[in-house]
Amino acid sequence: MGISRRSALGLFAGGISLARAQTVKPQLPAGIEIAQGPFQGTRESLRNYQIPDWFRDAKFGIWAHWGPQSAVEDGDWYARNMYMEGSPQYNYHVQTYGHPSKFGYKDTIPHWKAEKFEPAELIALYKKAGAKYFVSMGVHHDNFDMWNSKYQRWNVTKMGPQKDVVGLWSKAARDAGLRFGVTEHLWITYKWFSTSHGHDQSGPYAGVPYDGSNPDYSDLYVDSDEVDLKLDWNESNIPVWWKHYWYQRIKDLVDQYEPDLLYTDGALPFEEYGLNLVAHHYNLSARKHGGKTEAVYTSKRPEDSEKGVAVLDVERGLVDKIWPRPWQTDTCIGEWHYKRGEKYKTAKTVIDMLVDIVSRNGNLLLNFPLPASGQLDLEERAVLAGITGWTAVNSEAIYETRPWKIFGEGPSTAASAQDSAFNEEKRKDLTAEDVRFTTKGNILYAAVMGAPDYQAVIKPLAQETGLRVGKIQNVTLLGYSGRLEWTQDKAGLRVLVPEKLPSEYAIVFKIEGA
Repeated sequence: MGISRRSALGLFAGGISLARAQTVKPQLPAGIEIAQGPFQGTRESLRNYQIPDWFRDAKFGIWAHWGPQSAVEDGDWYARNMYMEGSPQYNYHVQTYGHPSKFGYKDTIPHWKAEKFEPAELIALYKKAGAKYFVSMGVHHDNFDMWNSKYQRWNVTKMGPQKDVVGLWSKAARDAGLRFGVTEHLWITYKWFSTSHGHDQSGPYAGVPYDGSNPDYSDLYVDSDEVDLKLDWNESNIPVWWKHYWYQRIKDLVDQYEPDLLYTDGALPFEEYGLNLVAHHYNLSARKHGGKTEAVYTSKRPEDSEKGVAVLDVERGLVDKIWPRPWQTDTCIGEWHYKRGEKYKTAKTVIDMLVDIVSRNGNLLLNFPLPASGQLDLEERAVLAGITGWTAVNSEAIYETRPWKIFGEGPSTAASAQDSAFNEEKRKDLTAEDVRFTTKGNILYAAVMGAPDYQAVIKPLAQETGLRVGKIQNVTLLGYSGRLEWTQDKAGLRVLVPEKLPSEYAIVFKIEGA
């Protein structure tokens, strides 16, 4: 693929000419500077990284996967798919705005005004719902920076809302006492956005180049040499100049906001570049926190998280057991970018996921996609209210907890061996036959994931099992002040439940003495 002739004549964002970058081909660490601190940009050094307690304790974060692709309100990957002839988003774009040779993605950006965006108000709602950290989009695959970027003129302070969105989110979250994170999806953009350089294969515009072919906009649409319709999600054919540019952009994001969490949409990219960026991120945090690294970096490649380096992130799925190190699921109540008329996950489904993930030593990062206005719609507020009601009663069984000997029991555990990324649509809502466990000190919490008819039976808490539970001394129900009738025998722990349950979804028993 390489660097095109057109790019070689232009200026490399950040002040390095592409012609020079093509000729010199600088190797790391030349030109790469990282903050001084406990880490170097090598896997050997980063294996000493320890996941901070705040992340281990937080369990629940909320994400605003929001940017100029939200302007059209037609779902995720709009900027790529509108240039793929025959796709639903291409058809929608042609019908609504015109052909992408005349009205391209760049022309949709002014429609993203964020006229009702009130970050402090949203953060207050998210905190009330139980979020302990908040994550802002930094830059998506569309190559548009959501901060006052030093290296990209296509950024939110100059176009669209003309506000520093990352900065506003950062201030609101930190003022509310939440940890703050950012996400980057930029590394794959070189291939992802190449569709904008194509053209129709048939019809009245056959052969007419899309607007991404216009050299005046190559800093948005990326100067790539060939159209990649298949999109292999790897680093093949991505040139060195793009890797360096990626490093500059994301380092700028980290330098300006010093996030507590940095998320990459994929594996840790570009080896030396990525490792140096992570080391820089961790060292900045150590400088800020008296020598102790409080920052988190997430990767979707398990090998990056087995020993130090990073936290494992599993998109729209979960691990198959109690993971030895804290990890994270990232998912959404609907599509990643806002889509009008989308059917959202119910609050019941979200609570099932949260409890299930926490029982396996994980965190849930949940996206509420904002429309172009920046204000949650009514259906999203209803889901958020359901989550808020549940966490208000049951938070002690979630936050600052640790896994038990097993994560759970019931029919759903049989499917755990199949659990992985992108499988959440195959999962059914959990029922009263499903139980999930967490611990805090000497307390065991057992979440029964539905409403029992009259009694809950928790089989792993039988007197004589290989789990060596011991004799239970007391059982209470979170949110219920009355005394419970319960027995422990060879069949398990049996608890008569009150007629009116304190939670609409999972109910949580607090068990002492076992």
